[in-house]
Amino acid sequence: ALSLPISILCTIALMRVLGYTLDNISLLAITLAVGLVVDDAIVVLENIVRYIEKGLSPIRAALLGSKEITFTILSISVSLVAVFIPIFFMPGVIGMLFHEFAAVVSIAVLVSAIVSLTLVPMLASRYLIQHKSSTKVLVLTQWFESGFERLLTAYEYLLDWALTHRRIVLLIAISTLIVTVVLFSVLPKGFFPEEDTGRIMIVIEAAEDISFPAMVELVRQTMEKIRSNPLIDNSVAFTEGAANNARMFVGLIPRSERPSMTEVVQILRAETQSIPGVNVFMTPTQHLRLGSMPSKSRYQYVMRSIHSEELQTAATLMTDQMRKHPVFRDVTNDLKLRGLQARLEIDRDKANQLGIDMASIRTALYSAFGERQVSTIYTSSDSYRVILEVADAFRDNEKALNNLHLRSQTGSLVPLSSIAKVNREIGPLSVNHVNQLESITLSFNLSAGSALGDATQLIKQFEREIQLSSSVLTNFAGDAAAFQSTQVSQLVLILAALLVIYVLLGVLYESFIHPLTILSGLPSAAVGALGILWLLDMELSVIAMIGILLLIGIVKKNAIMMIDFALDAQRRLNMVPHQAIRTACLLRFRPIMMTTLAALMGALPIAIGFGAGAELRQPLGLTVVGGLLFSQLITLIITPVIYLYLDPESKKTRG
Repeated sequence: ALSLPISILCTIALMRVLGYTLDNISLLAITLAVGLVVDDAIVVLENIVRYIEKGLSPIRAALLGSKEITFTILSISVSLVAVFIPIFFMPGVIGMLFHEFAAVVSIAVLVSAIVSLTLVPMLASRYLIQHKSSTKVLVLTQWFESGFERLLTAYEYLLDWALTHRRIVLLIAISTLIVTVVLFSVLPKGFFPEEDTGRIMIVIEAAEDISFPAMVELVRQTMEKIRSNPLIDNSVAFTEGAANNARMFVGLIPRSERPSMTEVVQILRAETQSIPGVNVFMTPTQHLRLGSMPSKSRYQYVMRSIHSEELQTAATLMTDQMRKHPVFRDVTNDLKLRGLQARLEIDRDKANQLGIDMASIRTALYSAFGERQVSTIYTSSDSYRVILEVADAFRDNEKALNNLHLRSQTGSLVPLSSIAKVNREIGPLSVNHVNQLESITLSFNLSAGSALGDATQLIKQFEREIQLSSSVLTNFAGDAAAFQSTQVSQLVLILAALLVIYVLLGVLYESFIHPLTILSGLPSAAVGALGILWLLDMELSVIAMIGILLLIGIVKKNAIMMIDFALDAQRRLNMVPHQAIRTACLLRFRPIMMTTLAALMGALPIAIGFGAGAELRQPLGLTVVGGLLFSQLITLIITPVIYLYLDPESKKTRG
């Protein structure tokens, strides 16, 4: 009981020394560490109790038990920390995000190893005694002990069957590897799960040639429509620099009093569709959003080219293709070519005849419609700039240009309308650039149940269907760009973790074979982790991948405890491999079950999804819980069979 708070307190103290803070990432790591830091203490304490039950004194049992299990504890802890080494080399924002997670879990595991090898034996030698069967405590827990004995008997029967039917068990092990590959390929790939933060960002878009007063009226209508919904608690809206865009942020009522975020967005979409003249785009606000490019939807796809016409045509075709597919929602782009503009065409010859140059025309237009500073008013407390412009009544439309007069070189006033005419035409409101190339950004959301991996594959397919010109460059931005980079690094990360663990265990055991035996149970854990995501119709996100990585470090401890004892029994007690691994499995069955249950209890609150922002953490907890539940039974029969197949002494016996 003391090992848990002491390990957590020491971990927090070391976090302070290393400059880490208590935030969502570090608290997630500490929550998972609660189920991990007791593992080492359980293994040491169980071994000490086993010697006490044999009749040894508590001090003698503590010395022998801790000495016998020291190498096992070091192997478990160091190999678990080794799982996170590749995370420290992850590039980009995702790597920076999970550096703290890996560091906090590693610190907690190392601290727990030290506590289990020092504090636990000391306390055991002082406070553990040999209980009599009539003791009240033992009577109260007799039902649990009898249940465990029945479970151990069932496992012993299953173990003997597995050791007798090795080929069948080997086929089961191979099938778990095949199922892992199949599940990994069929599961939809995602970035980060969508959180229910209780806030929604809404973009209101009107026609490109709309006037500002008309835009304000449409925003007012939209706000009234949204505010009338009982699910809305508060809201605020403001217009952007572009005259036809406005943004609105709404806060929802508490989560317990309303449906899910997906349902709320669907309800609001249906209500705002009846407002004429506007397009409304809704995106749930996320705690974690990468990229600084503003857009109407969560994900961005950027197209660039030096040829404006080719770029505009390609962007229009791509937008149409995406709008037709059910995976995409709120598809739009920042191509604004239908803005109303007035072009002033000057008759230069006539202007020269009347003695008016181009500089005079520019000066008059800037003074009337620009922001020319003509003076500064100074007071005792501040200064105020004086801006020259015509009254608002003369700025409504292009007819105001007819009221301007220019002074010629002779001193007479010449109407601007006598030397120029105004033509209305349609033109772009803005021309965006990325990396010095003209660009158009397509933004989109995903429909309910759709994964970002499927969306990116569809976009690549659309590029081929519209026969995208080689002069048009494309790339994803923001969250979509980070997702693209993680797609390559996820598999590399897992392979790197396996390689690091294999090398480390090879050094510890001075063998190339035993690390393979220890790692042989990992596919079963992957089947459990990927299988629970598949059953719950969840995507394989970055958070879930971190959970699988953590699962690699947790599951292998079962094999380490069995193989370490089996090797020791072969060397010291001269047992044959079959007898050694069978004895190891039965003796280590209790600590294996206890440590697995402790890890399950630590991950269970995360898997259930308590608290705000639980959607982001839940895949990590689910992968750990699913992997532990499925692998617990499989590894207990696969590991001893693989051990007998690969152990050199066993091969000699069979020979």
